[in-house]
Amino acid sequence: MKLNTILLCLAVSIISHNNAFTQESAEKILKTASLQAKDGNKNVFVIFHASWCGWCEKMDKKMDDSRCKDLFNKNYVIEHLVVKESKKNKHLENAGAEDILKRYKGDKSGIPFWLIFNNKGELLADSFDANGQNLGCPVSKEEVPVFVKKIKETSSLTSEELAVISEVFSIKKQ
Repeated sequence: MKLNTILLCLAVSIISHNNAFTQESAEKILKTASLQAKDGNKNVFVIFHASWCGWCEKMDKKMDDSRCKDLFNKNYVIEHLVVKESKKNKHLENAGAEDILKRYKGDKSGIPFWLIFNNKGELLADSFDANGQNLGCPVSKEEVPVFVKKIKETSSLTSEELAVISEVFSIKKQ
């Protein structure tokens, strides 16, 4: 009887330990984001990223900049899906995220890769430019206007607010 109790406790402990390192599935994250977007009359901005990705970090910093953060947050539910992690960090990946990345042809484009959906889950925009190149974290004089145009088409931001986003993303050091 004691052995069974010890084994049961050990099994629960192992399962709990493994679940602590398991990330939420991409499907669940997107479903929750869509519900939040519907409630807030927003769209869903999904960013595929990884812990090692400097450009992903730069994208987050620009979107979190004090001049931009509220502009993005009032128009989008922003979610991150972890993909392309190193072997030691595979546990950080969201199950199913790589499949979604592949479905939207972002699997060979590098990260960050982003998608904008309406609150029904319909794709409104992606991070590809007109030439099929991933904008990733847009910073060049060619990339930023393409990004801002996609934001304009998927948000209710004014021209003045879009100009702020353009300015922040055009700043080279951040």
